Amino acid sequence: MSLNEHSLQALSWRKLYLSRAKLKATSRTSALLSGFAMVAMVEVQLEEDHVYPDGLLIAFSACTTVLVAVHLFALMISTCILPNLEAVSNIHNLNSIKESPHERMHFHIELAWAFSTVIGTLLFLAEVVLLCWVKFLPLKNKKPVPNEKNVTAEPQGISPGEAAAIASTTIMVPFGLVFIVFAVHFYRSLVSHKTDQQSRELEALSNITRLQNQLDHRGDAFNMQTSSAPFIA
Repeated sequence: MSLNEHSLQALSWRKLYLSRAKLKATSRTSALLSGFAMVAMVEVQLEEDHVYPDGLLIAFSACTTVLVAVHLFALMISTCILPNLEAVSNIHNLNSIKESPHERMHFHIELAWAFSTVIGTLLFLAEVVLLCWVKFLPLKNKKPVPNEKNVTAEPQGISPGEAAAIASTTIMVPFGLVFIVFAVHFYRSLVSHKTDQQSRELEALSNITRLQNQLDHRGDAFNMQTSSAPFIA
């Protein structure tokens, strides 16, 4: 095996291990977050005597459904592709890398990774905020004791449930913005790192190819000199 082919196989093996690690992280994260979302929807108890805003219930139901669907889609991709990568990576043979589908399924692997880590996490943050509103909104102020004139005073200000929901929203919004900024910065840094790494690998492959060509030319020149030398009896 030439140096050029060995370098290409080493690059393919690195891509295989990276794809396998992404699919493992995707499967764990998606299973965990989708399970939490389903438990939150099942365990939440709606107060029958409280009139919830229609938009809040629709948003909570839609966010939970989309969250579970996104994570299950990412989980399905990782479940379908990961066994094929595991079967190849467990074979200690350099030529077995050709049997791995990680190159052909690269788009699906990146899609599952993005769905699980970016879209799914943002939906989970929104799910937490909506769950706080659904859970705490029915909590009202205690009814004031009637006075001697039998006049009942109306409660002033916001209720404790609204205050708790507003507090959770106020805390979660900055975290969501920080998460978005970090995700954008991380992916830009990752793309820049991959570009630099591929440039270095291409440069190394070109150097190896040039060195091999020089060795081949020297070998051809030596063979020509040997064949043109006079035969001495």
